[in-house]
Amino acid sequence: MKIYVVSGLGADFKVLEKIQFPKQHEVIFIDWLIPEQNEEFQHYIKRMAEKIDESEPFYLLGYSFGGILVQEISKLKPAKKVVIMGSIRSDKEKSVLIKTGQITRIPKFLPVRFFNEKTTNIYSMFRKFFDPKNPKILQYFQIRDPYYLKWSIEKISDWKFEESPDVIQILGDKDIVFPIKNCRPDYIIKGGTHLFPATKSKEVSGILKGVFE
Repeated sequence: MKIYVVSGLGADFKVLEKIQFPKQHEVIFIDWLIPEQNEEFQHYIKRMAEKIDESEPFYLLGYSFGGILVQEISKLKPAKKVVIMGSIRSDKEKSVLIKTGQITRIPKFLPVRFFNEKTTNIYSMFRKFFDPKNPKILQYFQIRDPYYLKWSIEKISDWKFEESPDVIQILGDKDIVFPIKNCRPDYIIKGGTHLFPATKSKEVSGILKGVFE
C-alpha cells in the first residue's frame, strides 16, 4: 500500500529522512506547491491531492502544516488511515499565539517582505517556534518563497476543522508550536520538541510500524 507524505511548513523531507517507514509499503512524498496569487485554501488542497491515486487504498501522513493538509486531502480522497505528527486535529487545538493571529488578522496584514529569508525576523521566528536549541534548524526549511510562507501562515491561523476521532495524532510533549496541553494525542513523544521526527526518529519509526502494519 502507498503512504503519501506531506512535510511541514517550508520544510522539505530532511526533517523526516531518519524515519524508517514499514518496508512493505511504498512511500510517496508530495512536494509543496507555491500558491497562486490569492489562491483559496480548498483550491490549493485540490492541487496538492492530484498526485494521489485513489484507485486503490492508501494511507496519508502529515507533519506540522502537512498534518492539516492531509486531513483536508482526506475529505476529497478518503484514506484508509490518516496520521499526523506535530500537528492538530481541529481548530480547537490551536495555540494561544495562533488563535491571536486568527482574531487580529495580523498574518494577513504582514507585508510579504517580512518573510524574506535574509531578515533576522524570519530566522528568530523559526528558532523560537521550532526548536531553539537546535543550531541546524534552518537546514530543514528549504522552501523559502516569501509569498508561500505568508500565505501558509494565514491559512494556519484561519483554519477551521471538526475533529475526526479516526485521525491518529503523534505529538511531542515539549512542542511549543502545537502545545500538548490543548490536545489528546494517541502517542506522546517524551522530550519531543516540534522537530521530534528528526530528533526522536527511532521512537517515531516504531510507532509508525505499528500504525501502518
